[in-house]
Amino acid sequence: MQRFLLSMLTLSCVWFCGFLVFVYGIPQKPIDITTKTDAIVVWTGGPCRITTGVELLHHGLSDKLFVSGVEKGKPQLLSKQCNSYLSPETVEQLSNRISLGYAALSTMGNAIETSIWAERNQIQSVRLVTAAIHMPRSLVEFHLAMPHLKVIPHSVNVKQFDHRRWYASWPVFYKIAREYSKFLFIKIGIRPWWRDNILDE
Repeated sequence: MQRFLLSMLTLSCVWFCGFLVFVYGIPQKPIDITTKTDAIVVWTGGPCRITTGVELLHHGLSDKLFVSGVEKGKPQLLSKQCNSYLSPETVEQLSNRISLGYAALSTMGNAIETSIWAERNQIQSVRLVTAAIHMPRSLVEFHLAMPHLKVIPHSVNVKQFDHRRWYASWPVFYKIAREYSKFLFIKIGIRPWWRDNILDE
């Protein structure tokens, strides 16, 4: 019994140390905001991701924007939560350069759907837009599906969610801890109960 408790304590300490490395290793702001790529790719699932992708498209960081994991119907390209400086008229002018993917159900599906679109459009480099805490796992999935593509991570941080202050809120800690645990499983090649899927085309 003592050995079991000692083993559990050791594993917990190792997990927590890794958690701290994970949390404080995630940049609070995008590191590269100038390099142009063949496409901007947004993986949906949180506020401001699509809006950020549209703003980057407007900035001229690419000529194409692909949004993966869109729910049925037309997505809201400008989120009210994001205080975007873009007008609906400007977004409408950009709409012919925006492609939408409806097949992905989650992160692995995003990677597969993006790889199919990238191959069809002869894409060699992308700027990947997703949430800051979601980026490490997204990059693993991205490189598994598209090892030959250059990817520039572009994290989206929400003011109400500060991952560096994980200790100040139980919901924030839980969300980051869950994401970190998923990241660990993906790194070692295990896909348990949240196994991602992609719908048949």
